[in-house]
Amino acid sequence: MSRPKLFSTHVLFDEPRRRLAEHFDVEYWNGNERPPRAEVLKRVAGKDALICLLTEKIDRELLDAAGPNLRIAANVAVGYDNIDVPACTERKVAATNTPGVLDETTADFTWTLLMAVARRLIEADRLARSGAWRQWNLDQLCGTDIWGKTLGIIGFGRIGRAVARRAAGFRMRVIYNSTTRAPQEIERELNAEFMERDRVLAEADFVSLHVPLRENTRGLIGPAELSKMKRTAFLINTTRGPVVQEAALVAALEQGTIAGAALDVFEREPLISDGLRRDNVVLAPHLGSASIETRTRMAMIAVENAVALFSGKQPPTILNPEVLREK
Repeated sequence: MSRPKLFSTHVLFDEPRRRLAEHFDVEYWNGNERPPRAEVLKRVAGKDALICLLTEKIDRELLDAAGPNLRIAANVAVGYDNIDVPACTERKVAATNTPGVLDETTADFTWTLLMAVARRLIEADRLARSGAWRQWNLDQLCGTDIWGKTLGIIGFGRIGRAVARRAAGFRMRVIYNSTTRAPQEIERELNAEFMERDRVLAEADFVSLHVPLRENTRGLIGPAELSKMKRTAFLINTTRGPVVQEAALVAALEQGTIAGAALDVFEREPLISDGLRRDNVVLAPHLGSASIETRTRMAMIAVENAVALFSGKQPPTILNPEVLREK
């Protein structure tokens, strides 16, 4: 009996590779760059399963190219704005993601960015490496304190709450806004206060974004929102780039509307606006979940989703379970 055929748009870590090899005939894209769209469409043809990254668009064109055998598109990411879930449902293709596993790692990195921009770490590292540093000075590269300040969180899901939890060590006031208010016990545990979004923007010294990319969050932070922030405040984004209107952010930085920003994601990745290449902006190439442990766990969740489906079980993190009920 032949085994199902699976295409993975990236070579996985050892443990998930071994697990896949037990159940599938696997073809990997092993180029150094992300696979061109035409190559993805070619390789997915006739496959029973697909493991993809957020860089691949899983849309009607791809589903057409795959043909009727495709049963699952397993995304190695929490966000799934790259997947047309309704189109998958129409074709009875299970769509899955990897929630829950990267919350703490992404929260760690949010704080890495926050601390780096507040204390001018990138500028300091550049000076120390340049050989131009000659002596200690009282006012050299002075940043801003973090402890005792106000942390504003937009989006209070798992990652937002993990970020809030770390604020306790800095004796920060935590305020937040979210589409759904957290239970009172969570607010008490995290010492977090719910506010309208405009108040969060106006009162926070650091505004950290943790909303998923949806139609109602695309461009969520634009000129009006940035104008409400303190001139001494910093914007931190580790969610999705299009949540922030990049041109508006560049203008706010140029005009001194806010003090700076720390960004892990960008509106048109991997393109980064020249206007963001400033000393008061920390830039990272989408590293929020980038630890060996977490990325391995993410890949394993995608693999286990595929294994479960072809074992007659419901994938643990399926986004459209109705496709199973319709069979």
